[in-house]
Amino acid sequence: MVQKSNSSKQIKDLCASALDELKAININIFEVEKISSFASYILIGTGTSNRHIQSIARKVIDNLKDNKIKVLGIEGTESNEWILIDAGDILVNIMTEDSRDHYDLESLWNRAKSD
Repeated sequence: MVQKSNSSKQIKDLCASALDELKAININIFEVEKISSFASYILIGTGTSNRHIQSIARKVIDNLKDNKIKVLGIEGTESNEWILIDAGDILVNIMTEDSRDHYDLESLWNRAKSD
């Protein structure tokens, strides 16, 4: 069994805290290291509006930067339907309810659900 580095867990916790603090809905965390070569954790949360999604994303990014964690990429800030934040081993998806239903990422990662 592969040990998860503390830094991956800490980054996952920072991101989850930001999602929770700004009231993202239906937050799911998937530990995907055993089935993925590109990430250790994938987080998914829903925002109630485009503005809410933007606010959640900004909070996640600020939490990471405040803790000196480099954000490798941010996608979707212009669409307001789905924002993806890449923090290396951690990917955070913040989506509208319609986008979340449409893309159904949970069905891809459900076997890797984490606490």
